[in-house]
Amino acid sequence: MLDRGEHLAQLEKLLRANRVVALMGARQVGKTTLARQIALKRGAAYFDLESTVDLARLTDPMLALGPLRGLVVLDEVQRTPDLFPTLRVLADRPRGARFLVLGSASPDLLRQASESLAGRIAFYELPGFCLREVGPERVNDRWLRGGFPRAFTAPTLTDSLRWRRDFIATFLERDLPQLGIRVPSTTMRRFWSMLAHIHGQVLNWSELGRSMAVSDMTVRHYLDLLVGTFVTRTLLPWHENIGKRQVKAPKVYVRDSGLLHALLEISDLRHLDGHPKVGASWEGFCIEALIVHLRAAPSQCFFWATHGGAELDLLVVEGARRRGFEIKRTAAPSLTSSMRIAMEDLHLESLDVIHAGGQDVFPLAPRVRAVPILRMLDEIAPLRR
Repeated sequence: MLDRGEHLAQLEKLLRANRVVALMGARQVGKTTLARQIALKRGAAYFDLESTVDLARLTDPMLALGPLRGLVVLDEVQRTPDLFPTLRVLADRPRGARFLVLGSASPDLLRQASESLAGRIAFYELPGFCLREVGPERVNDRWLRGGFPRAFTAPTLTDSLRWRRDFIATFLERDLPQLGIRVPSTTMRRFWSMLAHIHGQVLNWSELGRSMAVSDMTVRHYLDLLVGTFVTRTLLPWHENIGKRQVKAPKVYVRDSGLLHALLEISDLRHLDGHPKVGASWEGFCIEALIVHLRAAPSQCFFWATHGGAELDLLVVEGARRRGFEIKRTAAPSLTSSMRIAMEDLHLESLDVIHAGGQDVFPLAPRVRAVPILRMLDEIAPLRR
């Protein structure tokens, strides 16, 4: 297992400042491993809500949790959302326990959490292995295999692909139903596979609905489920009053590149390099890596496009600051008219072109740079906190 010390430090900081901290992220991304490290260090009480024994202990949650002090860890809390009102009461006690709750569904999907603990809870999303954790020498491995720990560290590519296929099956057949989602697994598998084939494209709700023989609203519901369980990302379009017709539908990405490749039946780098979705896969991989590195919230991340052809792959808004990013699967990027238009129309502070070649950072125009992905972590500053 790679060192995840940066995430441990962030969680420790949040636990010192908040009575309840929610560690969120996709299934199998490493939340339990991280929480057990913290629990061992602090001597915490640990409840695994997938365990029938621990569920029985929490039949009367006030009786079980009320006397506890120090840190209490509740793993897979989305299985028992009726715990949240109890946590609200306990969090308001002046010398009570602090709680670290782990969940594989977003607060939007578990509305009771955000409503019951409003103002009392801090959220931290754990991603898969990031570029800083795997090192620049393994960028291609991270791209191909994805960031799930067991997929990335598998002894062989065959083992990695098998794990990712098993994850997809288990996620659809067991994990979604445990959240109370009653969509048949075959339907969700078909829908997720369709999203993989339009990865990096602007969504056409009507076309997806026709392909699935369901309504637009049903398609939106399916997508919300995949977004809410951290396996899919939608980038919203940015609108500017510039007198041009702009794209108003979101883009969709499979968040983990390894899962994308499993859904597309891509087995190795040679197969990936020759696949029609190689450019879109690289774009999604770089965008996800940028968002994690920048520590940007979903509400700060957009794409921009006009019907005239100008576009920007990623726009990150931080107050009055606007930073643009273009992704190019090339070793020698150049300035394009689309970049010039984006700089002018969006009033960007900077535009970085993330590309696949070399080690050199070089200017393309005033406030426009070419940054190889191997140098991205050193050259691009995270958002201010």
